[in-house]
Amino acid sequence: MLRRQDVGHRVVIRRIVGVRNGRPLYSDALGELVAVDESNLTVATAKGTIVIPLAEVHRAKRVPPQRRPTAAAVIALELAADAAWPAPVRGKLGDWLLRSADGWTGRANSALPIGDPDRPLEAAIDAIEAWYAERGQPALVNTPLPLAAPVGAALDARGWTARPLTLLQTAPLLPLTGSGEPSGVSLAKAPSDDWLAIYEARKSGLPPAALHVLTAPPEVRFANVYDGDTLVAAGRGAVVGDERRWLHLASIEVLEAYRRRGLARRVTAALAGWAVELGATHAFLQVEERNTAAVALYGTMGFTTHHSYLTREQP
Repeated sequence: MLRRQDVGHRVVIRRIVGVRNGRPLYSDALGELVAVDESNLTVATAKGTIVIPLAEVHRAKRVPPQRRPTAAAVIALELAADAAWPAPVRGKLGDWLLRSADGWTGRANSALPIGDPDRPLEAAIDAIEAWYAERGQPALVNTPLPLAAPVGAALDARGWTARPLTLLQTAPLLPLTGSGEPSGVSLAKAPSDDWLAIYEARKSGLPPAALHVLTAPPEVRFANVYDGDTLVAAGRGAVVGDERRWLHLASIEVLEAYRRRGLARRVTAALAGWAVELGATHAFLQVEERNTAAVALYGTMGFTTHHSYLTREQP
């Protein structure tokens, strides 16, 4: 049977789905083990995340991983993501990062446990809890999988919960530029009031720390598409990483009445063209695995999952 130590690894689960002529019927689920509790196994499969009651499990085991990025590649990309979405308040536990931004977005208000915390694991988690308690915030930890699976197992033992699985996806940059300059898209070095308004509507507020997160990277652009005087689509790009290799795409928003017109692609193409001029070669983004519409859209653009992570939350 699978255990919490198996979270983040590729597994196959044979489950009993019925009985025919007195014999059990089986179905196999193959994917990444996301969570284990007293009643269920949660697995992220190619068709989506499924929850399998333990009572239905006939057999379950780890299987060899698909081609996975190296630990060094995961760490480099996680550090690029941190640089693209920088929290204004920061601390360190050895190599681990502590980040706070007035509670605005999980990424900017979570610890990132990569590298050596320079202390035993349990002491490191104690320090994380104390650091966030001093700031009046619940402690959050982003656990890249399977790299931080041991951290996740320790958090399980403390009763920490998990937010939905997030995919960190990458794509070659040049194909995203499309053909020629995307029409109707303008790029600005700072977000306009219209840009902030369209984003604030989804995030339910923008504290002062949010402006720091959005504007602090040295190379950042804000995309705008107007229909008359109305901003109907927006997006943000930041070029980060060693030798400015990566374009981070975020905050791509299209007003509901203007969706399915290719505006998200045009915004992406405009930001990609700008990043290519700076020497970037690849793009990355973060998207919740359960957001199937967005995952499907990004798939048509060439994005594939590099690795995934869980945001863990102190009870």
